[in-house]
Amino acid sequence: MSHHDCTEHSRSALLRKAAAQAGAGLPDIEPGMPLPAGTGLDRRNFLARSLGMAIAVYGATSLAPRALDHGIAQALAAGPPDTVLVTVFLDGGIDSLSVLFPHGDPDYRRLRPKLALADSGLVFPEDTRLRWHPSAAAFHALHAEGKLAVLPAVGYTNADQSHFTSRHYWEVGDTDPRLQTGWLGRYLDHVGKPDNPLQGVSLDGELSPSLATAKKPVAALSGAGEYSFWAPGVWGQVEERMLAAIGSLGSSRGHDKALAGARAVTFQSHRLRQQLEPFNGGFQPPVPYPQSNSGFPDQMAGLAAMLAAGLPLHCVALSANGGYDTHSDQAQDLSDNLELASKTLLAFQHDLEARGLGNRVLTLVWSEFGRRAEENGSDGTDHGAAGIGLLMGSRVRGTMIGEFPGLRGGLDEDGNLKATVDYRSVYCSVLEQWLSTDAAAVVPYAKSFARVPLLQ
Repeated sequence: MSHHDCTEHSRSALLRKAAAQAGAGLPDIEPGMPLPAGTGLDRRNFLARSLGMAIAVYGATSLAPRALDHGIAQALAAGPPDTVLVTVFLDGGIDSLSVLFPHGDPDYRRLRPKLALADSGLVFPEDTRLRWHPSAAAFHALHAEGKLAVLPAVGYTNADQSHFTSRHYWEVGDTDPRLQTGWLGRYLDHVGKPDNPLQGVSLDGELSPSLATAKKPVAALSGAGEYSFWAPGVWGQVEERMLAAIGSLGSSRGHDKALAGARAVTFQSHRLRQQLEPFNGGFQPPVPYPQSNSGFPDQMAGLAAMLAAGLPLHCVALSANGGYDTHSDQAQDLSDNLELASKTLLAFQHDLEARGLGNRVLTLVWSEFGRRAEENGSDGTDHGAAGIGLLMGSRVRGTMIGEFPGLRGGLDEDGNLKATVDYRSVYCSVLEQWLSTDAAAVVPYAKSFARVPLLQ
């Protein structure tokens, strides 16, 4: 956690970490602060023996390991889903008025005499008042390719400026602090399988609250490197011969239907083992990713490889690098974190395309709120309201969604940017246009939110 983070952000992070660990005590919380979605959801460490894959599974108390193993094997045999949704969280409330800054707005430099950016030359064509931050050149490139839809002012009315509460609202898809299932968790409860935890995967090593379900299993991993193939008491050359022999069974012929089903599962497992085996010693993606001590580039590169390997992932959640709660010394911290995040996402999109997966994956980038329009006295910005949202993919309509309201007339009584698109409009549109699901089954009061066009 950066030393620039506010106390409330640090406390909320501790609460979430404790809540994600079964049996861990929760730190004190302030009155009215909601518990994270999924708090108390049972966690089990599980080895899927059909793949030799170690995962943490949530919400599967009624299923024996054998049932989960069978569910994963069946999902592998059925093939990967047609569409995958990846959500990437920018933790801390990123300053949208720097990511896409209103260079042509006459009030910009008045409100930010120190933090106002010089013209980067990265013009946003749908609103020529706006420029991309110089460290967001990768976003500019994606938008120019038509693969990045941009929401310059996304949020909700009467925005809560608490990190914890506002993030909770985004995660559960409603402004109800009592909800204990995530919006993607409710989607998986509606359409998911009762025995395949890989349908919803958090890559942060602990349950993402947006994936918290009521009845269907979901999983947590730290990344592709967490996969390993294992058999009790077998290793070395004997293990290699055993795994090779298992793989050969998948290519055998016969007319027995039961054996045919077993062969399909065996072949998928063998193919997956071969494709994931290099992860143990590192793997080479088809496009370069940024070099960083942060795990974010490796997580995204590993995710692309897992999708290419045929893993039956459907909804994936993770956090980007860095913290964006820039109350002080904002200029350098934001620039460094934004550059790495944007370059990583550009690499991920090009990686998917190189593997022929570009049309299958939609990536949603979000943050709990934006920052105040006026800079503070510490070379930073304080908690705001509406912020920036991004949708990335080969099938995305690479245009602006909503509008930038301007700084004169577009700020609320606290001096924060007003939302021109409600985040639940985005969720309803993703559910219906990408995931082919009735949003009313997932988002409370879904009919009250306008839909926005997302896809070409």
